[in-house]
Amino acid sequence: MSGGHLVAKALKAEGVDVIFTLCGGHIIDIYDGCVDEGIDVIDVRHEQVAAHAADGYARVTGKPGCAVVTAGPGTTDAVTGVANALRAESPMLLIGGQGALTQHKMGSLQDLPHVDMMAPITKFAATVPATERVADIVTMAFRECYHGAPGPSFLEIPRDVLDAKVPLEKARIPKAGAFRASTRSAGDPADIERLADLIVKAEKPCVLLGSQVWTCRATDAAIEFVRTLNVPAFMNGSGRGTLAPKDPHHLQLARRYAFQNADLIIIVGTPFDFRMGYGKRLSTEATVVQIDLDYRTVGKNRDVDLGIVGDAGLVLSAVTQAASGRVDNGSTGRKAWLEELRAVETAAYEKRLPRQLSDSNPIDPYRLVHEINEFLTPNSIYIGDGGDIVTFSGQVVQPKSPGHWMDPGPLGTLGVGVPFVMAAKYARPDAEVVALFGDGAFSLTGWDFETLVRFNLPFIGIIGNNSSMNQIRYGQIQKYGEGRGRVGNTLGDVPYGEFARMLGGYGEEVRDPADIRPALERARESGKPSLINVWVDPDVYAPGTMNQTMYK
Repeated sequence: MSGGHLVAKALKAEGVDVIFTLCGGHIIDIYDGCVDEGIDVIDVRHEQVAAHAADGYARVTGKPGCAVVTAGPGTTDAVTGVANALRAESPMLLIGGQGALTQHKMGSLQDLPHVDMMAPITKFAATVPATERVADIVTMAFRECYHGAPGPSFLEIPRDVLDAKVPLEKARIPKAGAFRASTRSAGDPADIERLADLIVKAEKPCVLLGSQVWTCRATDAAIEFVRTLNVPAFMNGSGRGTLAPKDPHHLQLARRYAFQNADLIIIVGTPFDFRMGYGKRLSTEATVVQIDLDYRTVGKNRDVDLGIVGDAGLVLSAVTQAASGRVDNGSTGRKAWLEELRAVETAAYEKRLPRQLSDSNPIDPYRLVHEINEFLTPNSIYIGDGGDIVTFSGQVVQPKSPGHWMDPGPLGTLGVGVPFVMAAKYARPDAEVVALFGDGAFSLTGWDFETLVRFNLPFIGIIGNNSSMNQIRYGQIQKYGEGRGRVGNTLGDVPYGEFARMLGGYGEEVRDPADIRPALERARESGKPSLINVWVDPDVYAPGTMNQTMYK
């Protein structure tokens, strides 16, 4: 059996049913193996798209994603997607080609030190040294994806290793389900009891449900936790959608107030990075608890009163059970605290509502994201890809089901939208996929709209078009004045609706806010990949853009 076929066997054993790829002479034997193993091959127009799609596939399915690219520029093109998966804690394997071992250090076509380049942005990076080891090392790479918090691995496979054939009895082919142990931990039982005590005694607790709540598929455990113990919940990243928008414990706009006034703050599956002000946004008077899959994340950038390393679902379930065993779990006494937060939430919503309903022209971005939020159904997976326009959406758009929010994550990578659409629609053909792009973000990977058409992966795409990289433009104006606010950030007025139609999709141009919803409905009815190009006011900025400290 050839090395390429051994790769395919190892992928199949891991449960991989699709690879995202751009072809190259170094890797084609993997394709041949995938055909024999029944693994789909989705070929894209840029390797960055392949890597992002593998990341997106992992997020949607809970299984590891896989991208296969050729050597040299094929692998370097995929670096951004791998780096994004690292910061987003997404399990994926990138396989890159390499020149033949017999030509090692001789200057073969597309030869680069891939492993050295990939080591800092992966959990595991290696060269496969012999055909007999191919399946074994592929399996090893997948196993390392799940060490601590999930993340990406990288393998380069020299061309002669991949093409060579070996007797099956000489090749180690791990058995499906027999090469990985469970990584789920419920934490130290003593710490579970201590957290239960803290919750029972807290008058004003709150919990932030981060991306690991979805990574761990801990939705049910999180819902039981907040309802049983009457704890108000905020959500970020892939944790959005854990609670439905109308759930009495679901809050969004009162987070700053809660973090400043709570006596107990529980942070689940979210690092104290820039999104959390490196932990400085939490009251210094509050008791702070952090729950995370990765020991290195707990207590990083900010002291915590209690840190628990473990699976979000198991930890939350154990705490719920421990607290429920008390004579009084404290839930009744927290009614006033929830009412206080709800009043703050309502006031913030009502203050913003006139802009969400604005009929101004050019279109207020708040009106656009309001229309999108109203358009979503419980079956809609929402994807955000952009700067300023997606910052608006983060305040307004509320996914109606768990696992139905996708954004780049903390690396802040633009261009994830089209590949995330590709992955989501492939993995969940029954789901509706709705994506909001900034015009700058879409242009980075937008040519793979054609791939969506070619593979019949319909979605509803919306571009908030201000012909600018507007988040950066705002910062330049603040630093250097209006006279230099248009340097290096202004784009052409591109009619993306026409672009979509040119590539075989559905497209419209929208300049009147009253036309947004009808255009979205027509895109839904078209059954095609679509782009509704909405021209928004370029001189309006999201509060999150204006508050970024890098501009101050």
